[in-house]
Amino acid sequence: MSLRSTAKRWTYLVHRWLGIGGCLLMLLWFASGMVMLFIGYPKLTPGERLAALPALADTRGWQALSVLPDAVRQEPERVVLTTLRGEPAYVVRSGTHMGAWSALTGQALPPVSAQLAEVSAAQFAGGPAFVGAMPLDEDRWTHSRGLDPHRPLYRVGVGGAQPGDVYVSSRTGEVVLDAPRLQQRWNYVGAWLHWLYFLRMQSVDPVWTWTVIVLSALCTVAAVSGVVVGIWRWRFRGHYRSGSKTPYQEPWMRWHHLIGLMASAFVFTWIFSGLMSMNPLGVFSSSRASLDVARYQGEVPADAGVIAQPAAVLAAVHTPQFVPVEIQWRRVGGDLFAVVLDGNADSRVLTERGGTLQVSTAFGADWLRGRVEAMSDARLRGFTILQAPDAYFYPRAAEAMNGAAVRRFPVAMADFDDAEATRVYVDLATGDPLLTMGRRERVGRWLFSFLHSWDLPALLRQHNGRLIMLLLLSLAGTALCATATVIGYRRLRMKFSRRQR
Repeated sequence: MSLRSTAKRWTYLVHRWLGIGGCLLMLLWFASGMVMLFIGYPKLTPGERLAALPALADTRGWQALSVLPDAVRQEPERVVLTTLRGEPAYVVRSGTHMGAWSALTGQALPPVSAQLAEVSAAQFAGGPAFVGAMPLDEDRWTHSRGLDPHRPLYRVGVGGAQPGDVYVSSRTGEVVLDAPRLQQRWNYVGAWLHWLYFLRMQSVDPVWTWTVIVLSALCTVAAVSGVVVGIWRWRFRGHYRSGSKTPYQEPWMRWHHLIGLMASAFVFTWIFSGLMSMNPLGVFSSSRASLDVARYQGEVPADAGVIAQPAAVLAAVHTPQFVPVEIQWRRVGGDLFAVVLDGNADSRVLTERGGTLQVSTAFGADWLRGRVEAMSDARLRGFTILQAPDAYFYPRAAEAMNGAAVRRFPVAMADFDDAEATRVYVDLATGDPLLTMGRRERVGRWLFSFLHSWDLPALLRQHNGRLIMLLLLSLAGTALCATATVIGYRRLRMKFSRRQR
């Protein structure tokens, strides 16, 4: 047998047995993917969180930032004044450590009890919280690494307009996730099934990770071999004896061949991009060693001044159209700023000049450029203000996997001339670096996000058209895998029958 014949035979065998082994899994992936177009994995978006907060009012007796312990104020990532457990409180986060202090007394708030968690959940949901808050470290809806600083969590059942479960931080008492009952039910045939989360035991689970990687790789090989076999079996010139271009007369085989030829490119790229979503072997991870966010933030100011007085900050921005619900203090270039947010996620930036607070809606682009340059020793070769989405920085709907990420405009885009061609997007409204991408991450964006969900900004603007297109393609993939499932079942049944005889 020639080498060509041997390769051809093995291609047929690989497609046959990998197809039989993976057709049901791929069928579930396509079907659950269609559900995910409408119902996403539970998450708490910034808009949902801010909309549930009460207004910051009646500032009598509120303590300034100086009330926080010196050790806490030295190198915090962020200091936030919000409402916790029914009172104003400072939340301080530094690395993986997080704590809360009363803005009335300056004392550290006691550990969150089950009863306090129920109060927080009821205030968030706007309905009753059922008694019996359950402490847990992790469950099927809380695998996100972003929840690690809040663990263990309290799961509280709530009523109201959207009955379900609310998850409360045991560190601070703030709500960190909501999972309405209807969303949970759809997720069992949506994201939870799609991501094989019934196999995932914890947020960092190497067994689950490599199981998904191996299964995705095998299904990718099955798809590639199917494309090759489908082309080999199609008569581009002439016809088979039956007068058809395909040799298959049995209906299931015939439809599998025809649908495969029409949808093969989508099926292959969709399965392959699912594999790429797992970032196998860290191929899309840059070191980012050239960036130093601490240099961008600068030194902690010795005297914060009037900007550290919450009463003064709130008085400077409060209007009938802008009712603050949260104050977030930032350091940029060694200066302290207050970013004030209302329940609609609108924001104001306050700076102090000569003991007077100045209010604006964004940082100045020229001033911010000088601070961004400090992030890296590499030359800043580009600094652009974007007024609209580009191919890497764009908002997604809440149901999308990254739908909770902050993506607003205008935003500053800074390109550094380092080994990884690092790009940073900095929010002009808050001064936060929102997205950092090296060359590898940009490649991953195309091999995963684009191929998997066709999320170009131009297509995202055509929401209904993109949705219909993805549904039709997913239906074609579902039909292809359904025919493969029937064919595989018949072959296995025939094989077992022969063995029995």
